[in-house]
Amino acid sequence: MMNNAVVVGRIVRDLELHETENGNKVAELTLAVPRSFKNMDGQYDTDFLPCKLWRGVAETTAEYCKKGDLVAVKGRLQSRSYEENEEKHNGIELIAERVSFLSTRKPEADE
Repeated sequence: MMNNAVVVGRIVRDLELHETENGNKVAELTLAVPRSFKNMDGQYDTDFLPCKLWRGVAETTAEYCKKGDLVAVKGRLQSRSYEENEEKHNGIELIAERVSFLSTRKPEADE
């Protein structure tokens, strides 16, 4: 069996690095990934994919990447269940094994 995924997209918001009770570093990021085809209105939809980064991958990515950067994330898909407002939800997230920095966003004029 195989569970591999590679996703290329732009980081939606700056990463925040956290530490678990066990001392492991963890960060979450959301990638905006445009679809390669147009919808019924002639527009390209965008998927927003959650990714979880652990240890060294989390530290390096949080240090060098920010909102708007283009990255490739290689990893595995993992399902998860959680409750919110007494409702059960299911979701899929990409657990990153490697993050490749493809480009950084251009600085805006007012920065």
